[in-house]
Amino acid sequence: MAVNKVEICGVDTCTLPKISHRESVELLERIRGGDEDARSEFITGNLRLVLSVIQRFSGRGEPPDDLFQVGCIGLIKALDNFDPSHNVRFSTYAVPMIIGEIRRFLRDNSSIRVTRSMRDTAYRAISTRNRLIDEKGVEPRLDEIARELGVEESEVVFALDAISDPVSINEPLYRDDGDAVYIVDQIRDETVSDEILVNSIALNEGLSRLTERERRILTLRFFRGKTQTEVADEVGVSQAQVSRLEKSALSRMRKYV
Repeated sequence: MAVNKVEICGVDTCTLPKISHRESVELLERIRGGDEDARSEFITGNLRLVLSVIQRFSGRGEPPDDLFQVGCIGLIKALDNFDPSHNVRFSTYAVPMIIGEIRRFLRDNSSIRVTRSMRDTAYRAISTRNRLIDEKGVEPRLDEIARELGVEESEVVFALDAISDPVSINEPLYRDDGDAVYIVDQIRDETVSDEILVNSIALNEGLSRLTERERRILTLRFFRGKTQTEVADEVGVSQAQVSRLEKSALSRMRKYV
């Protein structure tokens, strides 16, 4: 699957333009003012982002042209819903939406058939989840979603599982300022304990060489089993900063452990 060269309407995507972060910000300002030319320029300047995303889906048996066009739909949806006031790069926001659009396309075209009623339940559950998040500002529990839909909780679970596309825990969720945040970084590990911390003199020696904040981050991440998001909330920094500090601290520890 040659996705590094995709022709859409006879245009070689290898020749697509690139836009800098500064140009992106300027175009977004013009788009908010209703400038349709800026909108077209912004979409064209971000088509390379779509190309980078569809490479993850090579080997699925779908034509690259189809994946690219579906990815473009995700890109446009991301632009329509993007809020610059959240101080997040557009690419960070857009990648998950492009991935989601492609996964929906692959699910709908999958050879594994899911009944219409189960698919409808799953999509209603997703819609209800999003509505409850908007209303309450927190992730709703499955039983809350089931109660809103008037169905059993197990029915919601089965429906969502049926439309889920298996992914590797090492797949990046998104990138923030160049640092990838992986699925494995968001998985809580309940099997770890504080005893690990005192079982190795070498480990203690390595930890002693770190700053107080670095020690706290590593302790929360690897000895408390918390996700990077949870650590970011406790430490008071962004998830991207937690990722960078974690990698830096582990790199320094390797010199002593």
